[in-house]
Amino acid sequence: MKLFEPLYDMALRWARHPNAEKYLGGLSFAESVFFPIPPDVMLAPMSLSQPDKAWRFAIITTFASIVGGIAGYFLGYLAFDVWLAPLIERWGYGHKLDVAMDWFAQYGVWVVFIAGFSPIPYKVFTISAGVLNMAFFPFLLASAVGRGARFFLVAGLMRWGGAAMEAKLRQYVEILGWATVILAIVAYLVLR
Repeated sequence: MKLFEPLYDMALRWARHPNAEKYLGGLSFAESVFFPIPPDVMLAPMSLSQPDKAWRFAIITTFASIVGGIAGYFLGYLAFDVWLAPLIERWGYGHKLDVAMDWFAQYGVWVVFIAGFSPIPYKVFTISAGVLNMAFFPFLLASAVGRGARFFLVAGLMRWGGAAMEAKLRQYVEILGWATVILAIVAYLVLR
């Protein structure tokens, strides 16, 4: 059963949509505050389908993500106890927030950089930075460097790979897709 190849083709079509840059910016902002899907899922196909605009897409993603990180910081700073804590618990991020708080206590600003660059949910750390009243300028700098490095790496790899990478991805998209699903299920069962 081919499931992932049609999804891959659909992502490439959406990447060419006239409003794709606006959607990319909106997704990047939302992911830094509350949305669970990372902007890489749009950035990669957009950069792959239009390699000449890859750096532009990386700038849009980075800027919108940083602005979203600032919103998350101020949500944590201003509205955590009253509004955000119950919402985080309801969404199932309570444990992740506790872990993030512990990491902040151990590693300080470096944890923001790591969360910005890695697949760790960045939103948890933006909110945690605000809750813990982390100094704003180091937070902003770590966010900019971490997020920028990640998104420019993704865009650069897609630009560098170009049509050859698109062909290879198409060739292996079903295997990669099903492997990801299996890994997610195994990770869920192990971490549950």
